[in-house]
Amino acid sequence: MLPAGLGIVCCPFEQSAGTVSFRVQQLDVRVETKTKDNVFLTAVVSIQYQVVREKVYQAFYSLTNTQQQITAHVYDVMRSQLPTLELDAVFEAKEDLALAVKNALQETMSEYGYQILQALITDIDPDNRVKQAMNEINSAKRLKFAVAEKAEGQKILQVKSAEAEAEAKYLSGVGVAKQRKAIVDGLRTSIVDFSEGVQGATSKDVMDLLLLTQYFDCVRDVGGAKHCKTTFVPSGNQGGSIRNSLLVADAAKLS
Repeated sequence: MLPAGLGIVCCPFEQSAGTVSFRVQQLDVRVETKTKDNVFLTAVVSIQYQVVREKVYQAFYSLTNTQQQITAHVYDVMRSQLPTLELDAVFEAKEDLALAVKNALQETMSEYGYQILQALITDIDPDNRVKQAMNEINSAKRLKFAVAEKAEGQKILQVKSAEAEAEAKYLSGVGVAKQRKAIVDGLRTSIVDFSEGVQGATSKDVMDLLLLTQYFDCVRDVGGAKHCKTTFVPSGNQGGSIRNSLLVADAAKLS
């Protein structure tokens, strides 16, 4: 065996049987198999190997086709490991699968003068329909999460809005209660003052006077408003006559 460089061969007593490269070589092996959940996929395994200088004789004469031997071992390991894993687990177990391939090759190929430097799983390619289904599942999960988050946000807005409305109604009720209390206190004071100032006046007379005063105040406020179309109809028989007259007038306009 001659090393690299210039060599002399004495013909016809010597002849060149072949050459062996000590460079690192790479072999890409495509393995098609199925997973535990019956999904077919294609995995690409890259094997980086090199001839051991001390075993160059075994490397040259032991094997007829080194790459075919390596390919067979890769097929054996991958097709025994992948069927035990589901598709999702295959992507997570790339490192474990690569290590299993490397250990199996290293144990076998070292006897033939080769060392396995690295085994890499460079690609895992399921069927296109499977990839599309996986994308749709992922999209559906994200859409479901987005809808849930949106609903949760709307729920928070409605709860806060309800809390604010309840608080506003509570405060409004408190204000109305205080207003009514103030009105009652004022009426009571007015009744007492009027009864003391006018001899012989009863509580009913005072209430009638106060109601009449409020009535005129209301008429004044409504009448003074712009674009006012409100008509006050007195109660009693006279009020009924006025109401009927107004209805007859409206009917005459329509006819």
